[in-house]
Amino acid sequence: MEKRMNASIISIGDELLIGQVVNTNAAWLAQQLNLIGIYVNRIIIIPDKMEDILYTLKNISGKCQLAIITGGMGPTKDDITKYSLCEFLNTKLVFSEPVFENIKTIFSKRNIPVSDTNRKQAEVPEVCEIIMNDFGTAPGLWFTKSDTVFVALPGVPFEMEGIVSNRLIPKLTSYFKPPYIIHKTIHIQGIPESHLSDMLEEWERGVKESGLSLAYLPQPGIVKLRISGVADDLQKMQTLINSKITSLQSIVPDDIFGYDNDTLESVVGELLKQKGRTLAAAESCTGGKIATMLTSVPGSSQYFIGSVVAYSNDVKINTLSVNPYNINKYGAVSQQVVEEMAKGILRFFNSDYAVATSGIAGPDGGTPEKPVGTVWIAVASADKLHSKKFIFGNLRDVNITRASVTALNMLRKLISDLKPD
Repeated sequence: MEKRMNASIISIGDELLIGQVVNTNAAWLAQQLNLIGIYVNRIIIIPDKMEDILYTLKNISGKCQLAIITGGMGPTKDDITKYSLCEFLNTKLVFSEPVFENIKTIFSKRNIPVSDTNRKQAEVPEVCEIIMNDFGTAPGLWFTKSDTVFVALPGVPFEMEGIVSNRLIPKLTSYFKPPYIIHKTIHIQGIPESHLSDMLEEWERGVKESGLSLAYLPQPGIVKLRISGVADDLQKMQTLINSKITSLQSIVPDDIFGYDNDTLESVVGELLKQKGRTLAAAESCTGGKIATMLTSVPGSSQYFIGSVVAYSNDVKINTLSVNPYNINKYGAVSQQVVEEMAKGILRFFNSDYAVATSGIAGPDGGTPEKPVGTVWIAVASADKLHSKKFIFGNLRDVNITRASVTALNMLRKLISDLKPD
């Protein structure tokens, strides 16, 4: 594997450390840098204190090729990043006429007068190269020390993203000429992570021997496999990764539901659109989460008719026509009831497909025969009906998520005419 170019991200702000603001800047920056072949090997969060900023800059200097700093570039007294940079570089702030002209232009468009505080934003460390901000008043700054390129950016997300997208990315690719970093993510549902790892032992060995890296990224009900490669030859690397995916498909052909940005709800929606079919849902333990997932996809009104949250037995009986005898004899969490729910919602909305859930999400309500986490799921069409029992665990939110993604995957298989779970 080619040697990777390393970068560090330094996020400055007390609000990040106390949890008042989520550090979305670092996540977005890491994604953008990876896309141009720059690997982020550390993300550091520090407070708005000069001693912490200086300590971090001194420790990073010379240990990575690129360090990007965000935050503390504003006009208020707690914004001390520029002053810290002057101390670090043994330089002083100087007034930049181009930056001031940019500030005046922005303020004139908003019909706001320029104050003395705003004027101070045009002061920059003397040895820094300015990266103009097309979306705000604080400029980006570029300088080099101990063979590390430092870039300081404002912390306001839309300003930072604008500078990076419009100005910094082209400058970085021209300056460093980094190799390509390629990631391909494969989404798998229905196989636990440990079981999947055992199944893929030989395949995983082949991936690593070819110079690629592999990461398991589990989440409730889903395991994502991320294959990564670094190379100067983009086409050659893509061909190698695609060959590994092809061999993976032969091992778990029916359990891969998508790639990269695919979701189960988007995949199910695309299948329904391709076939010109409709879907309805009857949810008990999932409480409308399946409907929420489906309607999060733009254009879902083309195929999703509606849902009934049949949380009580009265709704199951009176709206979905579930036989009271089955509820009394087998319980609401049973194969008989969930299958009747699926058939009932199919009739109620006159849809082509239906999905139904009934279970014990927890933390209460479990019995020795039906412990917390027991869920029955059914999927149906006019001529097919499949149901299955699952026992997911003890955590309510996780059980609801697992039940929802499992239900959508069972639905995907039904629509695709694959073997059901």
